Amino acid sequence: MTATLKQATGPQFTRILSFGAARGENAVPNDDLIGPIDSSDEWIRQRTGIITRARAVKETDAIDLAAIAGAEAIEKSGVAASDVDLVIVATISNPKQSPSVSAIVADRVGSNPAAAYDINAACAGYAYAIAQADALIRAGAARYALVIGTEKLSDVVDPADRSISFLLGDGAGAALIGPSETPGIAPAVWGSDGSKADAVGMNGTLTQFRDGEVPWPTLRQEGPTVFRWAVWEMAKVAREALEVAGVEAADLAAFIPHQANMRIIDEFAKQLKLPETTVIARDIETTGNTSAASIPLASHRLMAEHPELSGGLALQIGFGAGLVFAAQVVVLP
Repeated sequence: MTATLKQATGPQFTRILSFGAARGENAVPNDDLIGPIDSSDEWIRQRTGIITRARAVKETDAIDLAAIAGAEAIEKSGVAASDVDLVIVATISNPKQSPSVSAIVADRVGSNPAAAYDINAACAGYAYAIAQADALIRAGAARYALVIGTEKLSDVVDPADRSISFLLGDGAGAALIGPSETPGIAPAVWGSDGSKADAVGMNGTLTQFRDGEVPWPTLRQEGPTVFRWAVWEMAKVAREALEVAGVEAADLAAFIPHQANMRIIDEFAKQLKLPETTVIARDIETTGNTSAASIPLASHRLMAEHPELSGGLALQIGFGAGLVFAAQVVVLP
């Protein structure tokens, strides 16, 4: 007689229970960066909408930021840290290639021995991680998941680079995901276009740096290429995410895009024909572009400034290096 395997099943629905955040200790104004790029405060504001960006001190790394944000999300959720059995960290700035940020953070926040792993999907990483946490909980592989986007991008900045350096900030945002009696996370619309991988990414490898072939690798981008892709192609993805969620733009209480550039955010809103009642996250103005951390950081600030949004629908969309993208509609905690 052949034995029959058991397979796990979980709750039908999940939702975000809470957010947490940590930003770099220093607010760095445009005037501090304009010398090496021969620019001006006015030029940066007009092109990006950034007034200041958060950057961490030398002693703070992406792991420290993630642990602070994760601890806040757990505390605000009311879930015991020991009940969190899955930690997913999205980052491109782990100070070491191994061990994972997630395993260290799980221990620091009191969730040891939770399952823990990192993902690298650049600026779409948080949205990817939300989709995975939702699926794993509903499959019965976990009950409570801590999802974190964390970055210390000031470590991979060339101060003389005019393509992206003045955009970047440091921070971490976290969300605690758990079972729900009603739908709280819609299906993700996600994908990639690796054929355009050179449009934004690192300008060298660690082995090239080791062998003296290149300076310390830093982030670079082809600004016009990324702008056109983000505005036109990602607007299509955002509309598809609304469709698979079964809602319309008019139903949205909030729009929380990756904080890449204020002009991209404004064009998004125009393309989606968002009503005036939809609150649009604009955290980039004082935090900068924090890649995987930008959506949860913007969500955290939005909820602090607009608590009336609780229970409303938000469309979030991440997109970035490797031309990786993910969008989904969620219910705000």
